[in-house]
Amino acid sequence: MDLEKQLKEIEAMGDEHVGSSTDTPLRPDAFELSDIEKIDRIKGQVKEIMETLGLDLEDDSLKGTPTRVAKMFVNEIFGGLHPDRKPSASTFENKYKYGEILVEKNITLYSTCEHHLLPIVGKAHVAYISKGTVVGLSKMNRIVDYYAKRPQVQERLTMQIVKELQDVLGTQDVACVIDAKHLCVNSRGIRDIDSSTVTSEFGGKFKDPAVRREFLDYINLDTEF
Repeated sequence: MDLEKQLKEIEAMGDEHVGSSTDTPLRPDAFELSDIEKIDRIKGQVKEIMETLGLDLEDDSLKGTPTRVAKMFVNEIFGGLHPDRKPSASTFENKYKYGEILVEKNITLYSTCEHHLLPIVGKAHVAYISKGTVVGLSKMNRIVDYYAKRPQVQERLTMQIVKELQDVLGTQDVACVIDAKHLCVNSRGIRDIDSSTVTSEFGGKFKDPAVRREFLDYINLDTEF
């Protein structure tokens, strides 16, 4: 297959947001290299890309870019790939017997589109109904951040957040809505700067239209202070 045809097929797949699995696709040897080894290898590969583009890496502004990008990939924007960075989510007995919906809304979300490696920026809204245990509020933010820090598609990210909280809390009664802008749409291709993508995943009681409606109403509450 010639390169031009390959590029067209890849471009079409990316724009259609074809997903492969609810699990992030990782090779069995994904963690055989240490973080330092990965940074060193990625640094050389970024340097090669920049040189191929014709950039002068002797320039003071560019000479440190390969190292900065490599460190950012491994330690920051793709840090959620490593299972050792998964946040511990201790649960506590629901001693006050709160049995209604708990919502953590407007969780700031930064992720990366796995098709073009461009940013996804938006808000996540997460809710659960206790089945006897509760989790610290900040842990909900940390779970969102952990799964966002990897190459993603928004549909998978939404499902991963719900599944993780279901496992932590021992209940199916978990929901998540994400509203985010994808720079692969906003800054390239169609360049539609106004559009955003909304995804949702509803488990257990949240599949009931009345419970779902209550959750969505909470999201729309004006909580500016």
